[in-house]
Amino acid sequence: MQVSILRSIFNWRMLVTFFLGVSSGIPLLVTGSTLQAWMTDEKVDLAVIGLFSLVGLPYTVKFLWAPFMDRYLPPFLGRRRGWMLIFQILLMFAVGAFSLVRPAQSPWIVAILAALVSFFSASQDIVVDAYRRELLREEELGLGSSLAVNGYRIGMLISGAFALFLADHIPWHYVYLLLAISLLIGIVTTCLAPNTGGQVISPKSLHEAVVGPFFDYFKRAGAFEILAFILFYKIGDVMANSMTIPFILKMGFTKTELAAVVKTFGIFATIAGGLAGGVLLIRLGLCKGLWIFGILQAVSTLSFSALASLGAYSSVLTATVTFENLTSGMGTAAFTAFMASLCNKKFTATQYALLSSLMGIPRVIVSAPTGFLAERIGWVYFFVFCTLAAIPGLAFLFRFRVWQDGMRSFHGTNISQTNREFSAES
Repeated sequence: MQVSILRSIFNWRMLVTFFLGVSSGIPLLVTGSTLQAWMTDEKVDLAVIGLFSLVGLPYTVKFLWAPFMDRYLPPFLGRRRGWMLIFQILLMFAVGAFSLVRPAQSPWIVAILAALVSFFSASQDIVVDAYRRELLREEELGLGSSLAVNGYRIGMLISGAFALFLADHIPWHYVYLLLAISLLIGIVTTCLAPNTGGQVISPKSLHEAVVGPFFDYFKRAGAFEILAFILFYKIGDVMANSMTIPFILKMGFTKTELAAVVKTFGIFATIAGGLAGGVLLIRLGLCKGLWIFGILQAVSTLSFSALASLGAYSSVLTATVTFENLTSGMGTAAFTAFMASLCNKKFTATQYALLSSLMGIPRVIVSAPTGFLAERIGWVYFFVFCTLAAIPGLAFLFRFRVWQDGMRSFHGTNISQTNREFSAES
């Protein structure tokens, strides 16, 4: 068994998944905190810097153009690799173009470049997610998803912490030039990666590519239950995370302790948790993994209540943050693997883009009132509330076998039959 696990980890498909994750993670902070730091150095007005957060909109609405990538086939490298290469090259040129401008002198040009980078990056994410689903076998989805997420985090470290470190030693335009060169990791990986295009029949029309993913998804058993599960599974974790930084500072910990524990121990614990979760999913299976990791997530949230009761002890903070990030990484590995398993390979780009957008809704809506809630009931009961908020998501897992049987029978249906049903419905 140990040999089979090692073979599952150290194979070319997993390496491709990891490096494409790195390629997807690099552009995010290019137009986020790193660009904000550059504009701050350039003495750009704070109101203008705040408005630049709008350039992240393509990540939220990427499902709108995902059907085009399901429907149309580039003239080289197949349906997925072809689109990946196109957007990776466009990304490299767009990021490199930042080295030719100054935010203080040309804010509108910088804004246009930032919007282009966000659009190309979101488009790359669409195809990378679809390619990963088609590349990996069912039993590899857990580990592959965790490697992709960890690769994404490493990409963010490159364009975030490492870029800021470089900016203290070299001019900003050289920093952005190096960030553009770093995107070669995705281009090289895409060129060397195996092709999956021959395994899946593309939609026959743009209409089918747009409507088909919805028609396909809502035919399966428990479709609405699954959507509710996606909304609720990590809701307690999301609520707690939105108040973690204010909580730690209000407890009396210093910013140095915050940086050392949350930004150092936390990051490494999250990466370790993702890897451990992916490996354990091979042994446990998806259903048991979602149960166990979900319960551990809830328990780790409750541990913040213990910290609030005990007081500002650095050792307790380190243990609490490490435990929380470890279990969060494990839960994310199982959760992303589950979403990938839902996708029909014919409509992978659109369906995964829709599901991942849905996953982000609680982060925006549920996080909004958490500060008010913490003020009203206090930190101890706030984290108890966040722990209890995890129960509805876990309760949906009692229906997992029904969902799984429905997915197996549905995706086992002959594709030509599905096409005939779609045509009749249209």
